[in-house]
Amino acid sequence: MCGGVMYSYEDDVLTVYFPNPKAVLPVLKRDGDIELLPWGRRQQQAGFLPMGGWARLESIHQGKWDKYFPTPVKIPLLKFMEKDLEGTSHWFDVMSGQYVQGLIAHNQTEQRLYVVTIAPDKEDAIFHRWPRVVAK
Repeated sequence: MCGGVMYSYEDDVLTVYFPNPKAVLPVLKRDGDIELLPWGRRQQQAGFLPMGGWARLESIHQGKWDKYFPTPVKIPLLKFMEKDLEGTSHWFDVMSGQYVQGLIAHNQTEQRLYVVTIAPDKEDAIFHRWPRVVAK
């Protein structure tokens, strides 16, 4: 489910893991600038947006996120980390010209970023979920 990411921001390469309550992810704005937004919500965090850091693509299509006025965005990452079914971490490069798809959810003044996930294509996949990767 993309439990960790690596990205470039202001000449630094940052590695962030979802369990960190201060985790932020970069969002590519329409003007080309990068904005950092809080990555999801954890149980100990105040707010009204959904717990977790991920949004299943099928739940978006079913309208389950509509009440949060979702905005689709591109997340510029260098790498993301997935844990396989046995709990072993694997890092994957994001190719040039590709982005991980994100969803910004809103509730009055609260807004948080969620990584959009899909089910792996193969029946013998070793991962439960996978971030949705999109091109420019």
